[in-house]
Amino acid sequence: MRTGRHGTRRLHAPLRPRCRSVAFWDGSFICRPPDSARNVGFREHAAWVRRIVGIVLAVFLIAGVAAAVALGRDSKADGGSGTAAKTVRGVIGSEKAEFFADPDTVKALAAKGFTVRTETSGSWAMDRLPLKGYDFAFPGSKAPADELSRSAEARGGPLRPFYSPLVVVAHRNAAEVLAANGLARLRAEGGDGAGGGSKWATQGTLLMGPYLAAAEDDRTWQQLKGASGHAELSGTVFITSTDPVTSNSGALYLAAASYVADGGRVATDARAVERTAPLMRKLVQVQGAQQTSSDAPFRDFISGVGNPLVLVYESQVASLLMSSQRQEVGDLVVLYPDTTVSSDHTLVPLTDHGRELGELLSTDPVLRKLAVRHGFRPQGAAAEFTAATAGHTAYIDQRLTGVRQAPVPTAELLRSMARQARG
Repeated sequence: MRTGRHGTRRLHAPLRPRCRSVAFWDGSFICRPPDSARNVGFREHAAWVRRIVGIVLAVFLIAGVAAAVALGRDSKADGGSGTAAKTVRGVIGSEKAEFFADPDTVKALAAKGFTVRTETSGSWAMDRLPLKGYDFAFPGSKAPADELSRSAEARGGPLRPFYSPLVVVAHRNAAEVLAANGLARLRAEGGDGAGGGSKWATQGTLLMGPYLAAAEDDRTWQQLKGASGHAELSGTVFITSTDPVTSNSGALYLAAASYVADGGRVATDARAVERTAPLMRKLVQVQGAQQTSSDAPFRDFISGVGNPLVLVYESQVASLLMSSQRQEVGDLVVLYPDTTVSSDHTLVPLTDHGRELGELLSTDPVLRKLAVRHGFRPQGAAAEFTAATAGHTAYIDQRLTGVRQAPVPTAELLRSMARQARG
C-alpha cells in the first residue's frame, strides 16, 4: 500500500505475458510459451510439432497436384504417346486438305509426336508466298517442288510419299456421245472394254489425239452425233481444268496435251512451246474463268452443276468411293486419258521437323493406309491401293491399263507454256 495526497493506491506487479503468438502463412496462429518458461508440458509441445508437420505436408500436397496437372497437359499434347509434341506448319495443295483434316490422320500424327497445321494454296503459287515460319510445302507435283527447293532453301531433297494420275470425270450422256464419235472408248460395268460402250459404262479411256483434233477444230456438242437428245450438251466441247499458272493439275494438263500435240515430244525449248501454244490457248481460254484448285470443280461436278467433263485427280474419285459416308455418285463415268501425267505429291522440307514429317508420311504403315483411304497411291507399294479399291474397280483402273505417262517439261518451260496459254 502507498499513501499520498490523493489517498491510498494499491500497487500491482507488472504482468508477464502468458504466451507468445506465432502467426502462420495461412492466417492462423498458435500460442507459444515464453522462452523463460521452463515448465512446457508434453502435450503443448506435441501440439506445436503437429501443427508444423501439417503445414509442411499441405505444401507438399499442393506441389504434387500442380505437377500432376502439368504432366496431364503434356500427355494430352503428345497424344499420350510419351513423345514430346512438335507443332509443324505447312502449305499444301487443296487435294490433300481432307487427308490432313481427317481425325484419324490427326491421331496417327499425334501418336508420333506431331501436331500439323496446314493452309492451302495452288501448287504453282506457293513460291510466291512468304514461307518464313513454315516447316514444309507440299505441292501436287515435282516441277513446282523443284522450284520451291531452289528458292526456299530446302532441308535436303524433296520427298514423294504418294501420287495420283489425272483423270477426266464425265456424266454418262457426255461419255457416250464422246464414244459414239471416236473420242473415247467405254468399258461396260463388269465388261472387258470391247465395243463402243454401254449405257451402264462407268469407266473408259479418253483418246487424247482425237479429242485434241476436235478442240483444234472448235467442235461443238451439237456437231456430234447423239448429242441432240441431251439439252445439257451444248456449246464447245472442252474439259474444265484449273488455272495452269497457279494450279498443278491445270499445268500438267497442258504438259500432257502439248506432248500429244507435238507428236509425242516433250517441250525442251522455247520453240517447242511456241509450236503448240495456239492449241494450248484454245484449251484454256474456252473455259473462261478458272478455279485455282481442283477441289471446287470436282464438288460442282458431283453436285450436278458445271461442265460435263472435268479434269481431276484419281485420288478425289477414289476417296469419294471409299468414304464411310459415301455420297451418291449418280451417272459418274471415269475416263483415263490414254496419255496423261501422274502427279507426284512432293513434300519440300523447309526445317528439320518438316523433313521428319515427310519421312513419316513415306514410311509409317498407319499413315500410308490413311493416304490410301483418301485415294492416293503410295510410292512403291501397289498392293495397298489395289486391296483398298478392290470393291470399286468398276470406276478405278487399278493397273492403269493402256495409259501412257507423258514426260513433263522443266518448271521454267511449263510456267512459260501456262502463261502463253492463259494469254
